[in-house]
Amino acid sequence: MKLIYSPASPYVRKVLVTLKELGLEDKVEFVKVTTSVVDQSDVLAAANPLTRIPTLVMDNGKPLYDSRVITQYLVSLVPSCGYYPASGEARWDVLRLEATAEGMMDSAVNARYERGLRPAEKQWDDWVDGQMKKVHGALKALDGEAASFGDGINAGIIAAACACGYLDFRYGDMGWRNTYPALAAWYAMFSERKSMQETQPPA
Repeated sequence: MKLIYSPASPYVRKVLVTLKELGLEDKVEFVKVTTSVVDQSDVLAAANPLTRIPTLVMDNGKPLYDSRVITQYLVSLVPSCGYYPASGEARWDVLRLEATAEGMMDSAVNARYERGLRPAEKQWDDWVDGQMKKVHGALKALDGEAASFGDGINAGIIAAACACGYLDFRYGDMGWRNTYPALAAWYAMFSERKSMQETQPPA
């Protein structure tokens, strides 16, 4: 397998953490690229028509993209891990948690692009405020569930951790821990995992 990635992406980190936790890291060739919405990588474009990271090229040469698709594929290689329960309420709980975390990433990244890439005179404050309201909505939902996470791990929990990590990376002065203490306590514990320590985005 080949993973086309950029280490600053929370979606990439989610895949990297999953690879490490599943013990699949040694089966992957890593291809680091520099890409953005306005400066796209030719290497990435050749594998993914949407030019988005992460992109996983399987051993048969076919690409997979969207971190949720990639993590489901990786979990299928180690079905005993249980990261996506096969059926029942537990399955929908994990998928909902993963969707909440991914949505938080989406909104945080969108706000970051608005402030970081768009010329100052064209920036839309209401857009940023709207995106950050969604981030806080997701944080509130995750805070309400955090006590049930314990020391477990599944696809939703990995996504939640990587979403929180992205806030630390790009919104260091946000102070989300003060408002969402249950989530903060859980994240402090989970972030000590080797997989999280080894995938921290560049300073």
